[in-house]
Amino acid sequence: MSALHLAWRTVRRYRAQTILAIAGVAVIGALLFDMLLLSRGLLLSFADLLEHAGYDVRIVGGGGMTLRMPIPDSAAIADAVRRLPETETVVLVRILPARLAAPGGKSSASVALIGVSGAAAGAWTIVRGVDLDRASGDACPVILGRSLAARVGVGPGDHVRINAEQVGVSSALPAITCRIVGVGQFAFGGAGDDTVATTLDALHRASGEDRVGDADLILVASRPAAGSAAAVAAIQRARPGLAVYSNDEVVEQFNRNGFAYFRQISLVLSSLTMVFAFLLVATLLTVSVNQRLGEIAALRAIGIGRSRIAAMLLWESALLVGVGGLLALPLGELLALGLDRILRQMPALPEQLHFFVFEPRALVIHIAVLVVTAVAAAAYPMWITARMPIAATLRREVVG
Repeated sequence: MSALHLAWRTVRRYRAQTILAIAGVAVIGALLFDMLLLSRGLLLSFADLLEHAGYDVRIVGGGGMTLRMPIPDSAAIADAVRRLPETETVVLVRILPARLAAPGGKSSASVALIGVSGAAAGAWTIVRGVDLDRASGDACPVILGRSLAARVGVGPGDHVRINAEQVGVSSALPAITCRIVGVGQFAFGGAGDDTVATTLDALHRASGEDRVGDADLILVASRPAAGSAAAVAAIQRARPGLAVYSNDEVVEQFNRNGFAYFRQISLVLSSLTMVFAFLLVATLLTVSVNQRLGEIAALRAIGIGRSRIAAMLLWESALLVGVGGLLALPLGELLALGLDRILRQMPALPEQLHFFVFEPRALVIHIAVLVVTAVAAAAYPMWITARMPIAATLRREVVG
């Protein structure tokens, strides 16, 4: 009789103990799986948002990615970048705080007014109406975020009045009338999205400035044949001193600075769950072995060697941890959906950003941790049976 068959008969014989162990491992394994998803979930989701925005290079001001500052001479920089063979599309982006009022002044809201050169395809998804590049007859076409449009009670075709609020300027600027051409879902818009997009010309008129202001951000799409790294290098050669980042560099920067907290908490909780799984299985196996010392001694007495007994205990641990680990995957996925829904309710968090994201790497680590747990949990019971005196144990069982 093989060691696996002996282990299978044992786990079937002690059903209550087996069910308890499997249920415990499933719950602990689900928590472990979720912590692995959390460790890189936000980073993967952030990288996916950047990728789907359609621009793989970003030019920013002197404050870097974390501090928004105007880019001096941004129009000339954009013209120079457009002429590079490594680039395909260049979009200027400027952001101002503003006040939006619905028709009749019934409702108003503070908004972030974004001016872009072109439609900025990928920065938002139109859900109703049309994009900015299809509203050529309007002097001030605007796109509102879904939640803002619902909150103010307007839609495509309605007119709104916008007051731009210059930073550091206390006087009120005159409002301009704009027509809503579309309602969209902004890539980095939160659940209470207060974003309004328009053209750079319209933003300039709303700002009341004498001259067109410098952009806060320049988005660049590299040519597929060149790639983002080549585009970044070409831009830096053409304009030395510019702060230019590829999407990979942006993600890496946020990985070092912005998402370290989630990696740390994931590491701590993953370690704790692994310890709990080890203690649970090791305790149950040890108790089971102590209850079956006479049975194991009898098996040894009829010629079953130490190695087969040790293999039987290892298989018992593997069956308990393996079945519990398999059940942990769907359980962990359900738990992750619930936790993700709760965490995404945080204010100002992009609606399309997720905390728990599946990746094959998490599954591989999950399996590896469970394998180590199964082996470690069986080590002490294997040591007990290896040192067990056969004759003394049988005598104690008979006398007892």
